[in-house]
Amino acid sequence: MSNIVAIVGRPNVGKSTLFNRLVESRKAIVNETAGVTRDRNYGKSLWNGIDFSVIDTGGYVINSDDVFEEEIRKQVHIAIEEADVILFAVDVEGGITDLDLAIAGILRRVTKPVFLAVNKVDNNLRILDAQEFYGLGLGDNLFCISAMNGSGTGDLLDAVVASFPHKEKVEEEEGIPHFAVVGRPNVGKSSFINALIGIDRNIVTDIAGTTRDAINTRYNKYGHDFYLVDTAGLRKKAKVKEDVEFYSVLRSVRTIEDADVCLLMIDATRGVESQDVSIFNLILRNKKGVVILVNKWDLLEKDNHSTNKFTEMIHERIAPFVDVPIIFMSALTKQRIFKALETAVEVYQNRQQKVKTSELNDILLEAIEKYPPPAIKGKYVKIKYVTQLPSPTPSFALFANLPQYVKEPYRRYIENQIREHFNFSGIPIQIFFRKK
Repeated sequence: MSNIVAIVGRPNVGKSTLFNRLVESRKAIVNETAGVTRDRNYGKSLWNGIDFSVIDTGGYVINSDDVFEEEIRKQVHIAIEEADVILFAVDVEGGITDLDLAIAGILRRVTKPVFLAVNKVDNNLRILDAQEFYGLGLGDNLFCISAMNGSGTGDLLDAVVASFPHKEKVEEEEGIPHFAVVGRPNVGKSSFINALIGIDRNIVTDIAGTTRDAINTRYNKYGHDFYLVDTAGLRKKAKVKEDVEFYSVLRSVRTIEDADVCLLMIDATRGVESQDVSIFNLILRNKKGVVILVNKWDLLEKDNHSTNKFTEMIHERIAPFVDVPIIFMSALTKQRIFKALETAVEVYQNRQQKVKTSELNDILLEAIEKYPPPAIKGKYVKIKYVTQLPSPTPSFALFANLPQYVKEPYRRYIENQIREHFNFSGIPIQIFFRKK
């Protein structure tokens, strides 16, 4: 299972800047105004050959009437409960504040590794000022960093990855694919698995979050052999009122990272919601196969155009990656549940597909000749050779004289050509342009 690192702290101490530094992107908005981060940002990080997930939480505030800050407090508590390691970010310029003391009081009761990241330490004088933060009583795991320029973050990450808990792997046969059923709470994930295996192994109720942990089920019927994983919605009923959606994504992170294909289940009676799109993007970010299951299709009043309309709505929300199988089903009546499995198997096979280099060059070089990359500054990009890389997920390298001049629209053109001639339905593919 993957490890999760949560960044917590009061507003405006540089949590989002640190998040951007760790995931090597600018996904989180950074502003001097306190409280800009109100939603959670999720990202992937890799350090010393170990990959892990990073969550940027909103700034922690107490005794506030702001409805957003009340939600932020809930999310910080959930992040602390679910994460494996916690980074507590503080600001050397402001010194220890009442909010820092309040957060430290919470973290002192946590049994997980807590690392104190004293931010904005960019000179020797500030290293001395940072020593006062030992007064928070969080032990010796204090690191002076500058999230803006990256100084000190290497030492911090060394300590973080060294502290990851050693998780015992469940003995499972190698080579057997894992299909994870993911989605918002109460969309019918457990009902779907129960319908497939023919027994009520997973508890099913109308209460969101009945499934408390990811459950692995070996499915070996009708010529199929794989593991089905039912994702946890919530761990405790008491938490149902505290941001169910945050839990559903947080608990899905680990399952998605360990899956080969994810079956994203959507409630037909509620349509495509923002949380469905968030989970879909998590699947893409982890380069996993995906099948969209529209459950409870039997509860809708339909006409001849219902399927097409719903498909268009899904495509609008998940664009630009729309080459995804969509199955309209009902776990209750077992309508098309086996079609869903067959499609997941097909997507898994697509993910394993290796295209012959000669075939790839014959098709793509002809497409490139018909529509070459646009010239930039009077310089023409010439692509001479294409090959599929030996990576776990489909990746293709195109060798060119000026790869730096190839822009995103042309990258999408190449991807569309690959999808048009080879079946990579449900699979995110990567396109790289390299110097010849």
